[in-house]
Amino acid sequence: MPRPILLAIDDDVSVLEAVVQDLRRKYGATYRVMRAASGQAALDTLAQLKTRQEPVALLLSDQRMPGMTGVDFLERARGLYPDARRVLLTAYADSEAAIRAINSARIHYYLNKPWDPPEEKLYPVLSDLLEDWKAGYQPPFEGLRVIGHRWSLNDHSVRSFLSRNHVPYRWLDVTGNEDALKLLHERQLDPDKLPVVLFADGSSLVDPELETLAARVGLSIQAAQEFYDMVVVGAGPAGLAAAVYGASEGLRTLVIEPEAPGGQAGSTSRIENYLGFPSGITGADLGRRALIQASRFGAEFLTQRATGLRIEGQYRFVTLADGHEVSSHVVLLASGVQYRKLDIPGAAQLTGRGIYYGAALVEAVSCKDEEVYIVGGANSAGQAALHFAKFASKVTMLVRGDGLSATMSKYLIDEIERTSNIVLEPHTQVLEAFGEERLEALLLSGPQGESRMPATSLFVFIGAAPRTGWLPPSILRDEMGFVLAGLDLRAEGKLPEGWREPREPFLLESSVPGVFVAGDVRHGSVKRVASAVGEGSIAVQFAHQYLAGF
Repeated sequence: MPRPILLAIDDDVSVLEAVVQDLRRKYGATYRVMRAASGQAALDTLAQLKTRQEPVALLLSDQRMPGMTGVDFLERARGLYPDARRVLLTAYADSEAAIRAINSARIHYYLNKPWDPPEEKLYPVLSDLLEDWKAGYQPPFEGLRVIGHRWSLNDHSVRSFLSRNHVPYRWLDVTGNEDALKLLHERQLDPDKLPVVLFADGSSLVDPELETLAARVGLSIQAAQEFYDMVVVGAGPAGLAAAVYGASEGLRTLVIEPEAPGGQAGSTSRIENYLGFPSGITGADLGRRALIQASRFGAEFLTQRATGLRIEGQYRFVTLADGHEVSSHVVLLASGVQYRKLDIPGAAQLTGRGIYYGAALVEAVSCKDEEVYIVGGANSAGQAALHFAKFASKVTMLVRGDGLSATMSKYLIDEIERTSNIVLEPHTQVLEAFGEERLEALLLSGPQGESRMPATSLFVFIGAAPRTGWLPPSILRDEMGFVLAGLDLRAEGKLPEGWREPREPFLLESSVPGVFVAGDVRHGSVKRVASAVGEGSIAVQFAHQYLAGF
């Protein structure tokens, strides 16, 4: 495979030479560095590279160039290499234009000239962007393949699991795909028993359990130790933040997560209001970065489901789905929430067969040129609508209220209004779903009465329920199942009957000393990524205070 390309563009020969030299010194062993003296010359170069199917990882363009500005070039370059990272090189006076270009040309970053020393002002930015590019880049395929059926719940689960765990694979829909049928015949596999996961070494798994698949692709399903200082249940933003802070501060930290890093936020197509990411970041990318960061500090991750919690003196034992237990002094509950199910006729049997909960990003490409329906009006629904609008011919948002202003951030509302193929239908709800093997139609109730509409894909965002059914009664929860902590434990001014400590519960401590809670699963939490990250990091400080009392 050819080395990915870094393309620098500037009409000033001396500046261009300096950029190229800095790029080659840092990245020359891994990437091929090319140059162009104008925007048009760069577009011509990209067209030739596209013809040869050569990968381009980064475009670094000066803003002030005759004939075509850097912003204009980067906007036009998106059509040729939409996944390449786009960086604008500006004078200080051009910073305002650069910020506007984050929206108009979707640039990923801008750098002010001069950028000396590059070790401080250039390389950290570019290295971060290139890591992002590599995470999403799919080289000519040589590895794992999944053969399945688009309208299969198990197939959807396998693909979603692999995607969210950043395991590269190629999906082949068995319906009318000769390559899929040929591969099944060569491996002597039954085309009626799907999905099938084919590995590069010739082995295969037929309709695998996710735990079995996790072990096969190299994810850890057995804890390395029996005892830890802190066990974190859930790898959403709160759990990941706790893992980073706990491990970096010397706590032996284990994170238990049954699905993938990022939690519910990990399925979000783009988060644009998270501090430090001016051009936005996908939930999966945020989860990937945090996983790498926590692992670097020594946190251990386990692909398992927590099924029970018991208390013995100073020890807290978490039971896993495979029957094993891990023990610790501190447990942090960060298991998050899951989307509520549609309680309408037809929804249960069509789940995974056209009805999906959350963004279900693995289905986006399959929705190309189709009409997609989205139920819900909160931020997650808006982010999903914008993502699916890139593929679908039309995205219809169904909301019960007057509109989106009461439930969605303004920046998302503005972007939805600018997107021509997104249609908002207020005062509308789904009454019934129809279909045998897959979703075929929806019965809608709106201002004009009831109507039956043909439909193949419905994505549901109608609030969330906590994942707390596995906890013992000693962990007090509210009527909705969210875990009570800190001051919320007081009823009529008194602490719960089972509290035996001579102190007040810490802010994020549950009704059992040493068991903390953070993120969306906590009663009264703010359902935002930033607040979950804050709670996860703060919980570690309370854990230190609890451990100091031993």
